[in-house]
Amino acid sequence: MKLEIHDLEKSYGSKEVLKDVNFTFEDGKIYGLLGRNGAGKTTFFNALNSDISVDNGRFYLEDEYGKNVLKTTDIGYVVSTPVVPEFLTGREFLKFYLDINKDRIKDLKDIDYYFDLVKLNREDQDILLKEYSHGMKNKIQILVNIIANPKVILLDEPLTSLDIVVQEDMKKLLKGLKKDHIIIFSTHILELATDLCDEMVVITNKNLELMKKENLNSKKYKDKIIKALKEDNND
Repeated sequence: MKLEIHDLEKSYGSKEVLKDVNFTFEDGKIYGLLGRNGAGKTTFFNALNSDISVDNGRFYLEDEYGKNVLKTTDIGYVVSTPVVPEFLTGREFLKFYLDINKDRIKDLKDIDYYFDLVKLNREDQDILLKEYSHGMKNKIQILVNIIANPKVILLDEPLTSLDIVVQEDMKKLLKGLKKDHIIIFSTHILELATDLCDEMVVITNKNLELMKKENLNSKKYKDKIIKALKEDNND
């Protein structure tokens, strides 16, 4: 399965953010999307998810059924600031989500199975979502996207608010999903990206650059990524 980006361009007034972006993502990998603040990581995600209009660009998803225009239903988008219905408890929200989507969820499981999947404590399942920490809300947001089973998963800074134990649990979960999904993981933390991701993509000079795969944890490789980020002219 492949996600193809063709000729993507996006400006805000006179400020060009993305220009002549042509790139292909493949399933079986987690891509780390790195860029300085304002480089265009969230803009790129919003463009793919049709949350913003673009000046130019076409997006295609190629799978065993052929190549088709990318649809929003193909995408699961975990935003950096989670939005959840705070008037519901975690259990009420998940039950509601499962009920309204039961006809399109493959291999529907018991609600407790899903809570166990993200290791949400039993005592937290029945309190209002407004009482959840930022990290717990992110867990719920990641969970509903896993249940929806989209072909493309966009993750915008989803793990930075989680403690180190929960981070490790989420990393294992995401690594288990990559075989049948295209996962793009946006972060500004290089160490987190090198630990989780199979490939590194840097947004620099308004475009996407795949950093040639080497030892992801080597100092030489990290220095090369940092050099590319420093050369970014967006800021």
